[in-house]
Amino acid sequence: MTGSGISDVSAGRPELPPLRVPGWVRFLDLFALLAVLPLFLLADLPIEAYLVGGGAWVVQRGIQVVLQRRAEASDDPRVVAGYTAGSMIARGWMCALAIFGVGLAAGDDAGLSAALLVIALFTVYFTVRMILRPIHMSASRRPR
Repeated sequence: MTGSGISDVSAGRPELPPLRVPGWVRFLDLFALLAVLPLFLLADLPIEAYLVGGGAWVVQRGIQVVLQRRAEASDDPRVVAGYTAGSMIARGWMCALAIFGVGLAAGDDAGLSAALLVIALFTVYFTVRMILRPIHMSASRRPR
């Protein structure tokens, strides 16, 4: 029992080794993008939607990786916030404009298919990110 009145369950137990997550798990959304291609082909969905929606997703993920590395390399909180917030807003707009553009150019079915593709990819990306965040944060707090 600690001074706060909360029992310390982990007292006396050895610390578990850090959880190692394979690097490819961070890019599960890109594997999902590849896995959806047969669905687009078999269901006769507009291939323009796959190319534009998937292309916009891949480009925005590349931008995210580059800007995240720049933010992590900076010690200035304003620079980190600027890269992080600016990246999120710009990448969201880029995907939205790509979806809107394919909808105008190739029709409503293409726009809807591209939107659903990007939403599905975002869902995979966000879920993986939320699962890995505690693991990443606990690893960064460990002494090296």
